[in-house]
Amino acid sequence: MNSLKLLALCWCLAGTLGAQQLSLFTQYRENATIINPAAMENDFLAAGYNMSVGATYRKQWVGFTGAPETQNIRFSYINPRLSGATFTMGAHLINDQTGPTGLTGVYGRLGTVISGDPEYSGLSLALSGGMVQYRVDASQITLREDGDIIGSTNRKQMHPDIGAGIYYYQTIDGGAMDGNIFYIGASMPQLLGLDLLFQDEEGDFNVQRVRHLYGMLGLYTFFYDDSFLQTDLWVKQVEGAPINVDLNLRYQLPNALWIGAGISSAKNFHFETGINIGGNAGLDSNLKIGYGLDYSFTSFGPTAGTTHELQVALAFQR
Repeated sequence: MNSLKLLALCWCLAGTLGAQQLSLFTQYRENATIINPAAMENDFLAAGYNMSVGATYRKQWVGFTGAPETQNIRFSYINPRLSGATFTMGAHLINDQTGPTGLTGVYGRLGTVISGDPEYSGLSLALSGGMVQYRVDASQITLREDGDIIGSTNRKQMHPDIGAGIYYYQTIDGGAMDGNIFYIGASMPQLLGLDLLFQDEEGDFNVQRVRHLYGMLGLYTFFYDDSFLQTDLWVKQVEGAPINVDLNLRYQLPNALWIGAGISSAKNFHFETGINIGGNAGLDSNLKIGYGLDYSFTSFGPTAGTTHELQVALAFQR
């Protein structure tokens, strides 16, 4: 019996099923608006693109049966100060499966930027809302080596979800940091806590949804050769779990390539690399293709293994 089957057994004995409730990301800069609906896109802050579409595929803990697997498609738009007001909008579709539990959600978001000039600084406020389908496949939850299961039914429930975020960014004027950009933000992307009861003819089990609180802090340091260094801190706090802190660096070379690395307090090492196609040539659109790798230094019978993540995005000026 592998580690995930043992974990499933613990869930069953406790009467509550748990899972990775909100998706993790290695390249979280590209998914910033999923983490915080008020976040300004990396493409907007670093290159001035005000519209983008993208997709991410993530395979976590490679080698473990039933390990988390996530896909998302996202859209973001920042308007060019229509009638003196700046608003942000977007949407995303996300699917996450972890062993016998999974979710699929569709979200929209809408926000405003309080600013005299949103290209240089602003305070962004936004809300997100959507519907999420939660799934439990009892046939995948085995109790013993001989293959006994607690049920044979795939149960589904639909529930609304609401998120909120705040985000401030500022271009530094003067001094040694002139022209650089810093930002800070906080969000709660899962405001509605739920205790979902799945009733089955062979037993009852439930999935508890708890609130998550995220914080982000970052700095763009621009250099004379059109390269820049992005330093990021991502803090995650979930009820009943230790606070997790991710520290990451990404360096955009003067050409199309970028590289990055980081580490988290959960003892995960991150590596990423990618390429820009179009933006470095002065075009009004940019195709980004990126790859991220996580490796866990913690023990998870015997190791949590590696995580692979691919993302592609197309940014425009509209």
